[in-house]
Amino acid sequence: MDFTFTEEQQAAVEAAKAVFSGVSPDAVPSPALTQGAVAEEFDRPLWAKLAESDLLSLVIDPQYGGAGLDPIALCLVLRESAKVLARVPLLESSAVAVAVQRYGDAELARELLPAAGRGELVFTVGANGRTGHDPAELAVTARPESGDGDGWVLDGVQTGVPWAQNADRIAVPAHTGEGRSVLALVPRVHDGITLAEQISTNGERYAEVHLDSVHIEAPAVITAEGAWEWLRELLATGTCALALGLGEGVLAMTSEYTGKREQFGFPIATFQAVAVQAADRYIDLRAMEATLWQAAWRISTGAGGALPVSGDVAVAKIWASDGVRRVVQTAQHLHGGFGADTDYPLHRYHAWAKQLELSLGPAAAHEEALGDLLAAHPLG
Repeated sequence: MDFTFTEEQQAAVEAAKAVFSGVSPDAVPSPALTQGAVAEEFDRPLWAKLAESDLLSLVIDPQYGGAGLDPIALCLVLRESAKVLARVPLLESSAVAVAVQRYGDAELARELLPAAGRGELVFTVGANGRTGHDPAELAVTARPESGDGDGWVLDGVQTGVPWAQNADRIAVPAHTGEGRSVLALVPRVHDGITLAEQISTNGERYAEVHLDSVHIEAPAVITAEGAWEWLRELLATGTCALALGLGEGVLAMTSEYTGKREQFGFPIATFQAVAVQAADRYIDLRAMEATLWQAAWRISTGAGGALPVSGDVAVAKIWASDGVRRVVQTAQHLHGGFGADTDYPLHRYHAWAKQLELSLGPAAAHEEALGDLLAAHPLG
């Protein structure tokens, strides 16, 4: 077996490192010192650089102007972005683009994907439902338009939609009267759409999206079976990649600090209690990495397994949710009071880690879901 990444995937990583090398986590006000959002917009200059480096079109097919790489390549780039807390909707926009390409109408793909690859059109997605606890597709109803129309009418609420105020299209999962899930690409500015301001744990602008009898033309509603479910798994896996990158960045900061900070004439990194804690977090990161690539590989290839792909995604979420929390908590502990200094970026990583943990959900819930899958698919 060959577990190495392809040349194209490795080239994407190198391109990402070059783009993100100039990004400072302290480029916006600290969320700890800001009443509202840290900024009105995401990082548009960085978005333009990503477009120039063809990283926004990474997973878009060549027929639409992209490189045609797989979700594994996207996760590799997301991993690099999280190391510097890049404030861009790379996960949301790329994931929706792949879903449109994979499940959407060909005319819709031709209309949207080239512009998305050039960075001229930004997608986001409502994946949290009404409360953040219930399935997102149940928060919005979709019914066929009455009369001679061939479109759909949407009603409901999606909360915690990232970058909604700055996106051009919001992917909204919804359920029909027959219990099917559909995925509507709703323009941000549209009759019946209202955005209520929300602020995320890491200080970014989110929105509660209210849909009141919103009419959407049929081509902009993806009705293919499994479209939303596939997009949901990709979003979760991408979030695990962000958690891994953030954790690696934090552990590198901690290693550098403990190697320089001295007590009793020796770097504290040489103390057994410090070294053991850091080693435990390194083990967390390696487990997060292994489970991430397993899930990303299943999504990218459609390969079969003892469990459905949701099982591999659940395992990745278990490790990412608990692991990223443990990494930042240990980092704060090993930094001492310096870790809480708002002139030092560690507190930002802590806020981002908490946001990722909340986005993934508690590990116990994923363990329960995994248990249900194991009960339904006995091994051996």
